[in-house]
Amino acid sequence: MTENAQQQPTAPSTELPTQYAPADVEGPLYERWVERGYFAADAKSDKPAYTIVIPPPNVTGSLHLGHAFQHTLMDALTRRKRMQGFESLWLPGMDHAGIATQNKVEQQLAEEGKSRHDLGREEFVERVWQWKEEYGGRILGQMRRLGDGVDWDRERFTMDEGLSKAVQTIFKKLYDDELIYRAERIINWCPRCLTAISDIEVEYQEDDGELVSIKYGEGDETLVVATTRAETMLGDTAVAVHPDDERYKHLVGKRIKLPLTDRAIPVVADTHVDPEFGTGAVKVTPAHDPNDFAIGQRHGLESITVMDERGIITVHGPFEGLDRFEARSAIVGALRSQGRIVAEKRPYVHSVGHCSRCQTTIEPRLSMQWWVKVGPLAQAAGDAVRDGRVTIHPADMSKRYFDWVDNMHDWCISRQLWWGHRIPVWYGPDGEVVCVGPDEEPPGTEAEGWKQDPDVLDTWFSSGLWPFSTLGWPEHTPDLEKFYPTDVLLTGHDIIFFWVARMMMFGLYAMDGEVPFKTIALTGLVRDQFGKKMSKSSGTAVDPLDWMNQYGSDAVRFTLARGANPGTDVPIGEDWVQASRNFANKIWNATRFALMNGATVEGPLPDPAEMSATDRWILSRLNETVAEVDAFYDDFQFAKLSDALFHFAWDEVFDWYVELSKTTFQAGGRGAEVSRRVLGEVLDVTLKLLHPVVPFVTDTLWTTLTGGESVVIADWPADSGFRDEAAEREIESLQSVITEVRRFRADQGLQAGQRVPARLTLDGTALAPHEAAIRQLLRLQPEGDAFEATATLPVAGATVALDLSGTIDVAAERKRLAKDLAAAEKEKAQATGKLGNEAFLAKAPDNVVEKIRTRLAKADEDIARIQTQLDRLPEA
Repeated sequence: MTENAQQQPTAPSTELPTQYAPADVEGPLYERWVERGYFAADAKSDKPAYTIVIPPPNVTGSLHLGHAFQHTLMDALTRRKRMQGFESLWLPGMDHAGIATQNKVEQQLAEEGKSRHDLGREEFVERVWQWKEEYGGRILGQMRRLGDGVDWDRERFTMDEGLSKAVQTIFKKLYDDELIYRAERIINWCPRCLTAISDIEVEYQEDDGELVSIKYGEGDETLVVATTRAETMLGDTAVAVHPDDERYKHLVGKRIKLPLTDRAIPVVADTHVDPEFGTGAVKVTPAHDPNDFAIGQRHGLESITVMDERGIITVHGPFEGLDRFEARSAIVGALRSQGRIVAEKRPYVHSVGHCSRCQTTIEPRLSMQWWVKVGPLAQAAGDAVRDGRVTIHPADMSKRYFDWVDNMHDWCISRQLWWGHRIPVWYGPDGEVVCVGPDEEPPGTEAEGWKQDPDVLDTWFSSGLWPFSTLGWPEHTPDLEKFYPTDVLLTGHDIIFFWVARMMMFGLYAMDGEVPFKTIALTGLVRDQFGKKMSKSSGTAVDPLDWMNQYGSDAVRFTLARGANPGTDVPIGEDWVQASRNFANKIWNATRFALMNGATVEGPLPDPAEMSATDRWILSRLNETVAEVDAFYDDFQFAKLSDALFHFAWDEVFDWYVELSKTTFQAGGRGAEVSRRVLGEVLDVTLKLLHPVVPFVTDTLWTTLTGGESVVIADWPADSGFRDEAAEREIESLQSVITEVRRFRADQGLQAGQRVPARLTLDGTALAPHEAAIRQLLRLQPEGDAFEATATLPVAGATVALDLSGTIDVAAERKRLAKDLAAAEKEKAQATGKLGNEAFLAKAPDNVVEKIRTRLAKADEDIARIQTQLDRLPEA
């Protein structure tokens, strides 16, 4: 087998420690990979390119199981492609995380008794950069611990010079194309973070609130409105009713008194109002509700802002200076004292928006902000999937994507922060507005009356450029030419809206219709072992580093990959990681055994004519597994490919082939030489197949087995086309014999190592050459002169006669089995009775009936099994 890089082979070794110690291996091995440049991609290479850009984690973050999950899958994809001869680039980087990072530094300043305003903008931003260098990027070291095969020389940061230029370039282009504009609209405002946030950064929760019904107006001209936010009534500028609502037609066009104020407000007719909901009349507060704002626009209503950026009431009067929630109680109390409260309901459970970063209740607020006109951009993003230029996997996730891009509202992109990409717009002394490109000078100085917009851009704005800005855009770089468009975007289905759609919009726009990636592979979310969301408060959150330290990174990776069904959430528990650790140990021990018994990769494979059926069987199954794993990779079926590799390696290679080969090795001669070469081949290919998912243990074993430099740069196995169905049938028969006799031995209570006299009748079957292996694996000794068959097992055309005299107490065994048989028959009778009761079936839920059917089937199986065991026992 040739390697895809020039490896310098050394003599294979037969020495391995008795136990695998991940902590001793993983760190040094990873650094060796990096030092040797295995993960560095060459833009000048003539190999076909394969590119994945990492979803950039926040600079404030640390590795959680969600990161570990997706990184494992991305690493597996790029490692395999590298082995297949592609110029593989997995590009790393971090997001500057505007709000989160600014909050970190502001907390730090608060401990010093300062605020950002004490420092001023420039000094504060410099302080954030210092924080980033000192504390940020901890996740990058954790990525090394996991084994991420990223090109560290190409690491990017959304605030670095190149990406900042890309941000300014696309802002200017969008502005010039009238796709960016400034307007006063209702936005989601966080009174804690003191900034606007986008719709998809609002988390809705069911909160206990209050619903208060208030009488507006005087005398005969009154109506009742209900609200959960009584404090906003200070900004009401109308009451709206449906134009067809007969109850209120006499009031439409009139003005009624707004309680607690000296204002009168109009009653307007608007089709947005649902006459069947509540009283059919709604208060209209255009400055504090998006639906009310729309009504206000249609009817030319005034917008009155009643609270400041911190949620403090600013309207002159008795409530001025109160927090919004304090004002709510005070206003309801004042209305109650005036007899204007018609009804109060507490608690009133309703959906309330919260800031996803600090959980503060969001305040809808009228504000002057910058917006992206998403209509034509979203249309292009939808069309790219509809016409097949981009494939979403799994396909059923496409609906969620279309639901979003086809109904997207204009995107508020300005944030009231200091950390981030500052909006490149300048305002002049005479009302001028100038957008400045990356290579342009500001139109004037502060002394001349020019001021730059104080806001920064939404962090997702720069992240939306990630697939092409990281490769050098807006410059025409070799990286951009070689590695764009990227091949796969692998990310969680939960950020289709946050990130995926925005990358599609910006990529198609900036790159003249060229898609940013060819495939969107969506994963599920990592859950606890019961399928529930992990959380620190419930004690179910897991630090993957703890598991890596205890069980090794390979064990964590394999556990995550084995649960990765496309688009489906991944339950995970520590028991599963332990099982994966056991698998790594099994790989180690089996390879160690093979090396001690002379397994080799030297020289060509012998001709199949020289091979035993066992050798031909395992090579046939090996090639079938290669083909199966390739198909699963191409379909992003990580769980299935991991499961296929697990069962092939553990069951077929380690449990069957290695065990069956022991008799061959003991016999010696040419047959042993052939089997040693076949075993070496099987291990070589199996370790390569496993490597993308479990890189550390496989590289350690492969280099020891082959003397090659590293499996990282070895050739990916190809299906040679070799199949031997006859050998597969022969070994399946052999497995049936061994499995059935083992089951019988266990049923009879025989110890695993207990030897039993046996007569094997293999004439007329293909099993005659396997008699030695059968006897060795089943602990069957020759029959001897006093042999008397007390049990006979016909299996796969062969007959195994056993002499159990003296090995078990037949009478006691019959008594035990009779007791088990009676219990099974009783279970069957109960289940049959219930399923035959029509009255029961008519009332019982479907799931209950199904459970009883399952119990009946299990009872039938138990009866058949126990009866077979009784029939096989000799007479007492």
